[in-house]
Amino acid sequence: MNGPGIHIEFAPELGLFVPHGRRGKATEVVTDGAATLGHVVESLGVPLTEVGTLLVDGRHVPAAGESVAVRPVSRPQRVPGAPLRFLLDVHLGTLARRLRLLGVDTAYESTDIGDPALAARSAAEQRVMLSRDRGLLRRRELWAGAFVYSTRPDDQLRDVLDRFAPELRPWTRCTACNGLLRDATKDEVADQLEHGTRRTYDVFARCRECGRAYWKGAHHDQLEAIVERALAQAPGRV
Repeated sequence: MNGPGIHIEFAPELGLFVPHGRRGKATEVVTDGAATLGHVVESLGVPLTEVGTLLVDGRHVPAAGESVAVRPVSRPQRVPGAPLRFLLDVHLGTLARRLRLLGVDTAYESTDIGDPALAARSAAEQRVMLSRDRGLLRRRELWAGAFVYSTRPDDQLRDVLDRFAPELRPWTRCTACNGLLRDATKDEVADQLEHGTRRTYDVFARCRECGRAYWKGAHHDQLEAIVERALAQAPGRV
């Protein structure tokens, strides 16, 4: 391109997406004089889901010689127009189960259905797409999206809660299918219980969608610890 040159400096928080030669300093970028700032930023590898408002003096198209500081999206991030709901791709199963454990409406694809189908579902159901796939997050069909920065489930959950501040209703959703839970009698779930469980436990819940039974079993302390950490991070969101 032979248009005007502009200077862009990316915030340190966006360094993951920026080539090493452009990190920590302003870089001159030549444009065609018509490309929006969003197109320029995205062409440099930064998904627009990760940046804040992109305007120069109220304009989307920068002029020659202008300097632009690209900052990360503000937190907590508000997603207008729909109740806050998420969609996670095939690589984020543990995060999906933990969000459901906290009562957050979370759809999850356990198989790779492809980027076009995921983007279409995000738009159709007005869900925020969570993914580590930068190409997926650049698809125009997305309702909204966010990059998951860490590969560790504890850090992933902490980051999503910090970024979106969802309302938490622990123990109200099925971790398998995202359906809502209801109280159930032992007789209602008897066909899912081993003899020792029938003898030991008396309080049960059951998913309204898939019928799966829940009780405070051997792993309850680990799940309780996840819930307690989340509630401590997000006081007042219950």
